[in-house]
Amino acid sequence: MNNSKLNLNNAKYLIIQQKMIGDVLTSSILCEAIKQKNQLAEVHFLVNQHTIPVIEHNPFIDKLVVITKEIETSPIKLFQFLQHIKKENYDVVIDVYSKPISVLIGKFSKAQLKIGYKKWYSQLVYDELYTYKAKADTNAGLAIENRMNLLQSLDKTYAKELKPKIYLTEEEITSAKKSLQQENLLDKPLLMVGVLGSSEEKSYPLPYLAKVLDTIVETTEAELLFNYIPKQLQIVEKLVNLCSPETQQRIHLSIYGKSLREFMALTSVCKAFIGNEGGAVNMAKALKVPTFSIFAPFTKRAAWALYENHKNVSVHLEDYQPETYEKFSLKEIREKASTYYESIKPKYFTEKLKNYLKEVL
Repeated sequence: MNNSKLNLNNAKYLIIQQKMIGDVLTSSILCEAIKQKNQLAEVHFLVNQHTIPVIEHNPFIDKLVVITKEIETSPIKLFQFLQHIKKENYDVVIDVYSKPISVLIGKFSKAQLKIGYKKWYSQLVYDELYTYKAKADTNAGLAIENRMNLLQSLDKTYAKELKPKIYLTEEEITSAKKSLQQENLLDKPLLMVGVLGSSEEKSYPLPYLAKVLDTIVETTEAELLFNYIPKQLQIVEKLVNLCSPETQQRIHLSIYGKSLREFMALTSVCKAFIGNEGGAVNMAKALKVPTFSIFAPFTKRAAWALYENHKNVSVHLEDYQPETYEKFSLKEIREKASTYYESIKPKYFTEKLKNYLKEVL
């Protein structure tokens, strides 16, 4: 594909990233990168409806294109949506998702330049195809580098890395501080705890997590806030009951984010986020809040251990049982997720956690 006829500075871009919150937040770096290099460019970002809160107020996104479950499941609604995409007259499509439905969207866009990942079906539609890198060149992580690599078709001078950002309003931060002030917590060291992962199989066993929280309370003066939603309260209370009486006194279940934006605002005034790796960890990093994350055994650490340093730390089963990953694939490990999770015993990383707490508190 000859891109010389494309005026990239004035081009109209569509970036496609459906599904998970962490994916959408991470892919938002493409919007920033394009707008920084081409100030007159118009950048649209196609996402699922439930992920919108993490990209609200992002100054590098000119328009959100929202795809709903109804559109994805109704042939009529999907056809109408594709007709709308066609009428937008995009010049460039960058498909980070690169699944059949997003490739179909790319095809209907009629864009002069269509970029995506190499799949058997995407080869029939896209002009520029990329394969996933197996090893990161920087501490940004593969999830960042693979996304930034998609921009090489536009300009070889794009950097390999860029940090995702969340844009909170002053009103949101003030409201979070007010709720903490009412409980006399604003001036105390606060930790946000990621109690549950995005699914049960991605959640550290509750008895183990209780021991982690006990260690925090035994060694610091921190007060604990939990990231949960009301329908998870029964599970959260089970965790609390597994903790020591001293730890229970430091847990404040009455303060929680009643929406994703509220959660992010509360997290922004915490000293660190500690708990299950996932979208919430990515949000904390995007808010410049230090993180200590516990990876699910079947999650590829090289992809999602983003910008790790002395303030962003993670633990993974591969730290303690590297031989497991020589014998079994991630798919095989996932099939016995609970068994492998039980192998990540809290005692293995107690000292690492204590040293981390000294660093951030």
